[in-house]
Amino acid sequence: MAAYTTIDDPEVYFQVVTWNGNADTNAVTFGGETDMQPDLIWGKDLSGDRHFLADAVRGKTGTGYYLLASNNTESDIGDSNAPPDGITSIDSNGFTLGANTSNTNGGWSYEINEDKDNGQGNSGKYVAWCWKESATAGFDIVAFEGNTTARTISHSLSAVPHFIIVKERDNDNNWIVYHHKNTSAPETDFLKLESTDATYDDATAWNDTAPTSSVFSVGAAAMVNRDSMITYLFTSVQGFSKFGSYTGNGNADGTFIYTGFRPAWLMFKRTDASSNAWIIVDNKRNTFNPQDNWLASSSGNAEATHTRFDFLSNGFKARQNYDNTNASGGNYIYMAFAEAPFVNSNGVPCNAR
Repeated sequence: MAAYTTIDDPEVYFQVVTWNGNADTNAVTFGGETDMQPDLIWGKDLSGDRHFLADAVRGKTGTGYYLLASNNTESDIGDSNAPPDGITSIDSNGFTLGANTSNTNGGWSYEINEDKDNGQGNSGKYVAWCWKESATAGFDIVAFEGNTTARTISHSLSAVPHFIIVKERDNDNNWIVYHHKNTSAPETDFLKLESTDATYDDATAWNDTAPTSSVFSVGAAAMVNRDSMITYLFTSVQGFSKFGSYTGNGNADGTFIYTGFRPAWLMFKRTDASSNAWIIVDNKRNTFNPQDNWLASSSGNAEATHTRFDFLSNGFKARQNYDNTNASGGNYIYMAFAEAPFVNSNGVPCNAR
């Protein structure tokens, strides 16, 4: 019998939302049955231009939340990366956008990218993936001041992290990623969230030391341990989230990956070769199978369409033979969050889409 979950309602801790930009004050409200006040908002203009990440720990300066972009290495220190009319508040069931036509709510005009004008006006379409910080849901946000000396940093997951993202805030630098299934010794390697590159082997990232249920290690490299740093840490929670790996079979009848839930969101990356980076699909832009509308964390490009996966009641299945999704013998890691658990705490199974 399938194991039960401790989270019957994933919307308490994770939701996906889409909206139309209006070049005016815009309250974005989650469409689920459960209210959720997010602690991390990761959004994207579907017509093009940069991703934007805001969180409750970095907060805001003036009226705008600090923004980072997963598709570039820019810092978030300075008014240009905390636009006063960007994300102006995090609310009890969503967030509010200002009237400026930035990459959050219309065409571009603010100095964060003042040379860009995509002519969208108020017709832009957007998506955001939002998480609530909670040890129950396996998500923790940690800020620390780096010192370029190898050390440990405390976290509050009360479990070993399976997925870690670290970004320097004060200077332009890479997004550094740890994934516990990256290689046979993942603490010796890292990936870049903004890059298509394969895995790097470098002791200065994680100090060649695996994370524990109370700390994670950083090496002496500036990319993980200089000035103001922000860290997002996740661990798998049965029936709610999974951070795993799979091997491609090079077949249109692709590999099936068991997660223990029907996914709401999936991000994956090939690790043994350079490939489209960190492709993202979700259940709000793709309301039925196949999951073919995708974005990439490394790219500011518009949403693209190509058959990738089916979301199933207990996992997902690759549907094409592509190098970046299902090459024969290719190594892939993934990060997935639930729409519904395969079996809830009362033993009731969910249905396929």
